[in-house]
Amino acid sequence: MKLNKIYNEDCLDTMARMEDNFIDLTITSPPYNLGKKHHTGNKKFNAYDEYIDDLPEDKYQAQQIKMLNELYRVTKEGGSLMYNHKNRIREGLQISPYEWLFKTEWTIKQEIVWFNGSQNFDKVRFYPMTERIYWLSKGNKTNFINVINQHDLIKDTAEGTDKDHKRAFPLSLARKFIMCFPNSKLIYDPYMGSGTTAEASLCENKSYLGSEISKNYIKTSQNRINKYLSQLKIF
Repeated sequence: MKLNKIYNEDCLDTMARMEDNFIDLTITSPPYNLGKKHHTGNKKFNAYDEYIDDLPEDKYQAQQIKMLNELYRVTKEGGSLMYNHKNRIREGLQISPYEWLFKTEWTIKQEIVWFNGSQNFDKVRFYPMTERIYWLSKGNKTNFINVINQHDLIKDTAEGTDKDHKRAFPLSLARKFIMCFPNSKLIYDPYMGSGTTAEASLCENKSYLGSEISKNYIKTSQNRINKYLSQLKIF
């Protein structure tokens, strides 16, 4: 496969062309299945332009299990996945990502709490302002070094990208994760979105691969990458 490229397709189609044990590290945040519209503060907005984030919960979890197990296949032994998700409220009940993570082939190494100040001010519950980042590994032996001296509560602020992606995974956090896996050469993101994982990989002198079904996000990502590469030429 051509590296340093974001493929405009479903991630399962991209991974189907990968051989076994191909990827070193994955950093991703999938759609959360929050419904057709979800909260930012007291407002609601549509999250995606080419994807309806409103599957029946059992189908959504089956989709994630299928994706995660295919990702496991293409990940090298000892490789890792940093999987950003959250505890969601559907029909008044909390749904934990553990409900499907335990059904995959991955080893759960650690759960990290990300306090990102997510704005959801429904007064029917304590305001949920945290997400989770699950460090998952293929096997127990990983090459991880906490060079950033980070504890398991992260407070990096979520970022927006020219209003195209309302609350993107922060570039600083993606870079920190890559630093902690020094032997990882190829970084993948099956839900590339606005291109955070791609830019973080380039910042840390790594190769990247991505999948993204939205043509608008592909354009946003490529503009972001081109801007970074042009700055490199200047300096």
